[in-house]
Amino acid sequence: MSTVADSDTLHPLAPYKSLENDTLRDRIEAVRKELGERLLILGHHYQQDEVIAHCDLRGDSYQLSQMASASEKCEQIVFCGVHFMAETADILANRPERLKSRDQRRVPVILPDLAAGCSMADMAAINQVDAAWEDMGEVIDTSEVIPVTYINSAASLKAFCGRNGGIVCTSSNAKAVLEWAFERGKRVFFFPDQHLGRNTALKMGIDVEQMPVWDPYAMELGGITESALENSRVILWKGHCSVHQMFRPEHVHQFREQHPGIQILVHPECPREVNDLADISGSTGAIIQAVKSSPAGTKWAIGTELHLVNRLKAEHPEQEIHFLSPVLCMCATMYRIDLAHLAWCLENLRDGHPVNVISVDDDTSAWSLVALERMLAVK
Repeated sequence: MSTVADSDTLHPLAPYKSLENDTLRDRIEAVRKELGERLLILGHHYQQDEVIAHCDLRGDSYQLSQMASASEKCEQIVFCGVHFMAETADILANRPERLKSRDQRRVPVILPDLAAGCSMADMAAINQVDAAWEDMGEVIDTSEVIPVTYINSAASLKAFCGRNGGIVCTSSNAKAVLEWAFERGKRVFFFPDQHLGRNTALKMGIDVEQMPVWDPYAMELGGITESALENSRVILWKGHCSVHQMFRPEHVHQFREQHPGIQILVHPECPREVNDLADISGSTGAIIQAVKSSPAGTKWAIGTELHLVNRLKAEHPEQEIHFLSPVLCMCATMYRIDLAHLAWCLENLRDGHPVNVISVDDDTSAWSLVALERMLAVK
């Protein structure tokens, strides 16, 4: 499991909350200038613009962790994202070979607000996954089941996959990872996002009837019949992203009716009913690239996090870009990280008493790394 060192009680955030944004910006930049290349501030695509403006690197969670861990000069990482992202950064930045190259000196990974979590990741706790694995083992041979966890999950679940012959996937390589899994087993146990698992498997030709959904709160066998479990090829977990879950088929129909020629671009975390109607379904990186490579005048309705859609709209005024929903929805936990939190954690770091340090224990880190390295080997 991961632990945190939180000094919030000794160094209250309240004084920072009372400061004007211009003052906070100046103080953030002063720390960045003082620490120079020793500090890396990472900003996830879903982060709000005022925070992104102070980030050294911008990207998705795994991409950011990889880039930060590859840095030779970085001595501290501040991750403007959510908890599981900071865990992954800690695992990669402080893996054995990197520690050896730094004479065992750890690079601390700091999450500006510990309340920045992920509702999807929270939908699959390690005790629930352990219990499900044990229960399904009474009906099917789990030695023939390959566990696959989405990168958007706790380190404990990545470690579970590492220990049990499984692997991690991202939204961009989910198909390749499932193919890898089926080369090694008869079934896949996919968690925590049912939509990514289902949408990916459907494109591979797997029938939806062979994808039962395991409900960790069901009284028996995840709410799945023994025959359905025996007939399964992909066992999905009853989890979802609260942002992408909100997009509905009627939103697609409405945009097509009101904006002839518009293209629907969605993330595969969206429900199947939306994903099947979209012109393009792809990862965050694929969404960005689709817009970036399109000619002026292209019309889009994009089904993903609001801050990213608004940023694409601002960066590509030559195109017509809409948010694929009449209801504005953002990643609320990501939004918790603001200039006040960033300034607070940076000044504490500069002064030698870092707060909110995310540290994954050695055993969990080692087994998580096994699952992550399997993913990196998939082509």
